[in-house]
Amino acid sequence: MSVFVLINAVKTYVYGADLMNYESLIQKLPGVARPIKKLTFKEKFKWTILGLLFYYILSEIAVWGVASTAIAQFQALEDIMGASFGSLITLGIGPIVTSSIFLQLLTGSGIINWDMSTHHGKVMFQGTQKILTYILCFVEAAAYTLMGAIQPMNFLPLTVGLVIFQIALGGIIIVFLDEVISKWGFGSGVSLFIAAGVSKQIFLRLFNPFGTAGTPSGVIPYFISSVLSGIPDFLALLPVLTTLFIFGMVVYAQAMRVEIPLAFGSVRGFGRKWPLKFIYTSVIPVILAAALLINFKVWGQLLASRGFPLLGTFSPDGSPLSGLVYYLSPPSNFIWNLVTFNIVFDDVLRVVIYTTFFVVASVVFSIFWMHSANMDSRSVAKQIQNSGMQIPGFRRDIRVVERVLDRYIPSLAVLGGAFVGLLAAFADLTGALAGGTGILLAVMIIYQLYEEVSVQHVEDMYPSLRKFMGKT
Repeated sequence: MSVFVLINAVKTYVYGADLMNYESLIQKLPGVARPIKKLTFKEKFKWTILGLLFYYILSEIAVWGVASTAIAQFQALEDIMGASFGSLITLGIGPIVTSSIFLQLLTGSGIINWDMSTHHGKVMFQGTQKILTYILCFVEAAAYTLMGAIQPMNFLPLTVGLVIFQIALGGIIIVFLDEVISKWGFGSGVSLFIAAGVSKQIFLRLFNPFGTAGTPSGVIPYFISSVLSGIPDFLALLPVLTTLFIFGMVVYAQAMRVEIPLAFGSVRGFGRKWPLKFIYTSVIPVILAAALLINFKVWGQLLASRGFPLLGTFSPDGSPLSGLVYYLSPPSNFIWNLVTFNIVFDDVLRVVIYTTFFVVASVVFSIFWMHSANMDSRSVAKQIQNSGMQIPGFRRDIRVVERVLDRYIPSLAVLGGAFVGLLAAFADLTGALAGGTGILLAVMIIYQLYEEVSVQHVEDMYPSLRKFMGKT
């Protein structure tokens, strides 16, 4: 009941007599100004690189007062949130994404009636999201610190307060970096930070020459050392091959789409095609499915640490040993074990349960996101109708357009959700160079960035880069 009371209070405040005060507060929030002129490719490229460089620097600055032995406890969040636990970007883009999803649910369900097609609606949404993000930076920093994800070296009030402040400050800096890249660079800062974090992990797991007992932890140095020792370990290259396979599958699926032909109702001879991608709801379903699994593990660890192993038991390093969480986690390097004929029935059962859960959860979240993000047939039909276009051969009626879209959109939401869920589960089972969700995110983000750059900035690219993009 308290949640509904809070929502009603927010709604009353936003639509009540203090609306003008709230709007003026939003306009006074600190932020990054938009450029006053159109930026060239070189300028956008410069700001994008500077933003990513600053992000990498922040990821190497450790939070003072954190016990180093506890940093790796919940690192499964790093792929999804573009974070680096124990550093200033411990929160990553978590507060930004959480506030955005929360507000989209409220606006999509009609609890808050902001017309996102108007300037006022956009200002209210973006300003409220920024305020909510600032609040979540401190809330999540306190939760991470007090619930054990990040443990202070001691629990003196000053140490705990400083750790929370540093983590929250890092989250706020990420908010400003996101604005810099979104307004002055390419794409979205949130997306690029995820891709940057995953790319960093892949690079380290490929080329890191350091390890334990003199054995390199990077795949390439380890393989070279095995060749030099006279016993080449070709199976060590399996994570590289599976990662390349997943990259190829995602790029291929990104290019698959259904194109609905449209024509202007008032102008004859002119039209366009409305693309419906095979991965219709993008990678959002697999993010939510992965986040659900991580929450299971987090709560399982918290309950087990307090003597209530309701969801399972865990080893000292946090690996599940039994219970529901055990069967909802993939056996490490299952494909490797399959190739070497080192398979046990328990691992097969875990694979079936984990993959089934991931696929079903991704399909459910895909359908949910399609409706909540206004991507369903009725919403898309309204967008087509408002653009003054119609489907050739059909009369100009929104119900007709909706029936045509119903042939494709629900099926694409289900099939696309199942595909990304299956691919992410497969990547987790192969021991790929990054988590399945992380690889999907990175490839999709880089591909979308490629499409944006190739469409918007062809005219002022370097000649060699223009040729690489396939433009003449």
